[in-house]
Amino acid sequence: MKTNIAREYRRKHPEMPTLKLARIMYAENQLSFKDVEDARYVLRRIEGKTSHKKYKGDAEEFHVEHRPKNPYKLPESDEVKYEPFVFPHHDRIGILSDIHLPYHNMEALTEALTELKKNKVDAVLLNGDTIDCHQLSRFVKDPKKRDFKYEIDMLKEFFNRLDEILKAKIYFKIGNHEARYEHFLMMKAHELKGIEDFEFSNIIKAREKGIQLIASNQFMKINSLNGIHGHEYFGVTSPVNIARGLYMKGKTSAFQGHNHQTSEHTETDMNGNITTTWSIGCLSELHPSYMPLNKHNHGFAWVECDKNGVDYKFHNKRIYNGKTL
Repeated sequence: MKTNIAREYRRKHPEMPTLKLARIMYAENQLSFKDVEDARYVLRRIEGKTSHKKYKGDAEEFHVEHRPKNPYKLPESDEVKYEPFVFPHHDRIGILSDIHLPYHNMEALTEALTELKKNKVDAVLLNGDTIDCHQLSRFVKDPKKRDFKYEIDMLKEFFNRLDEILKAKIYFKIGNHEARYEHFLMMKAHELKGIEDFEFSNIIKAREKGIQLIASNQFMKINSLNGIHGHEYFGVTSPVNIARGLYMKGKTSAFQGHNHQTSEHTETDMNGNITTTWSIGCLSELHPSYMPLNKHNHGFAWVECDKNGVDYKFHNKRIYNGKTL
């Protein structure tokens, strides 16, 4: 039984370091293994790292050349590779940031969807903070605010409207507000962490078939353009504007939401190469109780993607009094 469990986990995670996989396997099967070392030993056995000839067939199946080598027998690493989410080709991708359901601005969101429909986007990126997750916040919570179940039910309704209006592929980026759910589990209900039914990705996927989730701190690539929600860089700000702050951090053409402000910044180097960064406005209330005085504005964006996989045109729009500028 131990061997079959190990085979199942190794097939599911072919490139994961053995020790890290053993920890996961033991945590989820504590009745089958004495401890992490026992789980690790069984994994090593099927990988052909022990003297057991009985598992030669397993060793041939599970031996992976590019699994990290360790000639000096250093302690095994739990390092996680940091890689971008690369968008497949779409002709036009609409970008909606910081909707904060159920605290969205109806007029601004309606205008943004109307413009994206007019421009025939075939994909839409919900670029973080699509829901507010107010009651899961670690900050002081207003008991009169909507609970998490209400927000999730509203999100399902919103997905249904997006399908009807845009008929486009939906990409869902986890922003700092959605990340509150994961933090809540770790702080208040860590026993539920790792159970599939409670994974945030499965909660979202159960409400929209075919949706593609993008992890909280994972950056994105649309052709040669980089994108983030904005919380990935701690403290992206600038005395000039948010876009310049993003340039100072990333040094590459990129877009972000998070700060609820529309801005653009361009730099040209000695060779004439142009780098431009953009920050996108929000689609939520402009004067929330935690920061009633601010520089927020409504806005959205869309990207035209060249089929060469490199070039693009970025359209960053502000909304004022319900109209796109």
